[in-house]
Amino acid sequence: MQVQQLKPKIFGRMLSLFMEEDISEINRELPFAALLFTILAASGVTLYESWKKLRGVEHLPTFQKEAKEVVRQVEVLGYDPLTVMQKRAEKTKSKVYREFLLGYVSAVRSGGNIINYLRSKLRSIFEIQSAAAIRSIERLGTLVEAYAVMLIVTLCSYILFIIFSSTSIFEPMRAAGTPGISTEVVCLLIFVLTPLISVIFMIVAHMERKSNLVGLKKPYQVAAITTVGAAVFLALAYTTPQLKWLTAPQVAPLTITACLLAISIPAAGVYTEIARINNAAENGMPSFLRDVTEARKTGLSPEKSIIHATKRSGYGKFSEVLILIRSQMEWGVPLRKVFGNIKRKIQNWPVLVNFLILVETIKTGGGSSLALEILTEYSEKQKDVETNKKALLRPYVILAFIWSVLIALTTTMVALTVYALTSLSLPGSAPMPFFALQEQMNLFSLGILLQCWLSGFFVGKVNEGTFAAGFKYSAMLVLTAHVSLALSQSLMGGMLGLAPKA
Repeated sequence: MQVQQLKPKIFGRMLSLFMEEDISEINRELPFAALLFTILAASGVTLYESWKKLRGVEHLPTFQKEAKEVVRQVEVLGYDPLTVMQKRAEKTKSKVYREFLLGYVSAVRSGGNIINYLRSKLRSIFEIQSAAAIRSIERLGTLVEAYAVMLIVTLCSYILFIIFSSTSIFEPMRAAGTPGISTEVVCLLIFVLTPLISVIFMIVAHMERKSNLVGLKKPYQVAAITTVGAAVFLALAYTTPQLKWLTAPQVAPLTITACLLAISIPAAGVYTEIARINNAAENGMPSFLRDVTEARKTGLSPEKSIIHATKRSGYGKFSEVLILIRSQMEWGVPLRKVFGNIKRKIQNWPVLVNFLILVETIKTGGGSSLALEILTEYSEKQKDVETNKKALLRPYVILAFIWSVLIALTTTMVALTVYALTSLSLPGSAPMPFFALQEQMNLFSLGILLQCWLSGFFVGKVNEGTFAAGFKYSAMLVLTAHVSLALSQSLMGGMLGLAPKA
């Protein structure tokens, strides 16, 4: 009976989660949809005709579905477009979208200036988006701080297990029946529980931070291939007698580091190349649109204005795309086909949407200077929002390197210091064999390397919005952790006079 009562509650919670996701997607796409409506209205196109245009915009999938529903109700069910928009406003859970639709309906019915309303509402939407971006950064900052606390708790657990396993002070407690801490429990903490917590943090970061890169598959494909190769190599190292030396306590951390780097570095190289051209496009797009707009104001045709803007230098990798645009337009290739070719080079979502709006503005409304001015103005605002977001998130990368060094140094220092103390003739303390210390250090070193490698993907998602960026951070963090472990073991071992004993 209780199970039957719980089912509606669980279903309701799942439905609310899906609705929240829809709201976030609507709010994310709304500035671009409103921009398209405003520009087409400035070109003399009605909002209903803009809805019909929106049905073919695959880069705004949520509004594409919305547009199909609006057109269906008008053309199939015979409703008036304003009535349909009012009904959609009453149905949506997004407050910003609801106000946009209701305001438009009211402006039309009262005989107001539609273009002025749309420009005013568009300005308000971008201000709301900017404020939402700042709030999102604050939430991400809190998430990073929580992740750092989790790592500190993990470090404290490592220290506790080192003290338990390195001394016999707690033998009387074990003799009294208090359960001890076995190697299996330590392995469960290091290789299962801690990585699982990191994965949970990554999922939360994924829900909070959206990537501007669409269709990003190549880095993951490269990583899948190298992961299979690294897994095969490790399997051979642990099963083949000739390669057993690679799994010895002194060598195993270096082996694992090399495998993790082999997984990350090729994928990081692929992602870096993709990110270079897309970041250059994101930074250069407002300037390109500004050049097109200013050329259009002088009386040049829209096509000649675009060709003129592509001749400007200083765009970096984005210049390759502009050269392609210029060559195709000079050969008379239609704008929509040019845009299709651009999608093979650019994967940045705001850049693609701005290009699409530019094409629709020219093909539908003739590319008036007013429409282009609106597009340029809000493209510059988009760039400012993204630039501020990246600048505010960048310090968290430094924090990742700090915790990687800290967890490596502290664990090594505690393990070697406890071993040195237990080697003395202290009451209730028994010396620990050096090979046992090496086995213990090997176990914790592997756990630290794995944790730092996973941390790279969390940092990549927070800082750049995509897990593919995590490949370069994971490579740097695992290398930092390995160097910290090697240096701390060497220096502490020399200071404490520790050396293998026959």
